[in-house]
Amino acid sequence: SQRYDKSHLVPFGEFVPPGFGWIVKTFAIPLSDFSLGPEHPRPLALAGQLVAANICWEDAFGEEIIRQLPEATLLVNVSNVAWFGDSLAPAQHLQISRMRALETGRTMLRATNTGMTAIIDPRGRVVARLPQFSEGVLEGEVQGHSGATPYVKLGNYPIVLACLALIAALVFRRVRIVGRAEESR
Repeated sequence: SQRYDKSHLVPFGEFVPPGFGWIVKTFAIPLSDFSLGPEHPRPLALAGQLVAANICWEDAFGEEIIRQLPEATLLVNVSNVAWFGDSLAPAQHLQISRMRALETGRTMLRATNTGMTAIIDPRGRVVARLPQFSEGVLEGEVQGHSGATPYVKLGNYPIVLACLALIAALVFRRVRIVGRAEESR
């Protein structure tokens, strides 16, 4: 039997962060306290494909998604987005899923309870979608994809290095400006 357990829990919604238990007890707030799944989940085998599963907001964390790649050939996200209501958040969550599909070169299948259920191709394009707040079944044919995109290989390291280089350049510039100001005195 196969199983996927959520490994990135929502603070205060699914667990109480360390040091905040006293607030929950003081105000008698009914909160969930789930346990974490494994840090490096294995892809699930389904219909001849290996599926990288994620639940709810886990698809916002690309570094965690790529832990199941390059083995996984499809991405699947299951979300309860009812608490977003009629806001921009469901559309934003769909955009996040589109980004994960694009950066991994994998089809993303999204199943939600209040809309934005979609099939997203490896280029990040929504190829089929159910309207928000509608009941229905979304059917489509998808094909798994293998291989490793630059993001699958390198993760967020290039972005982190670019940010560090920018910070170093700003510090260097500031030091030069301060040095020139002192020389001209």
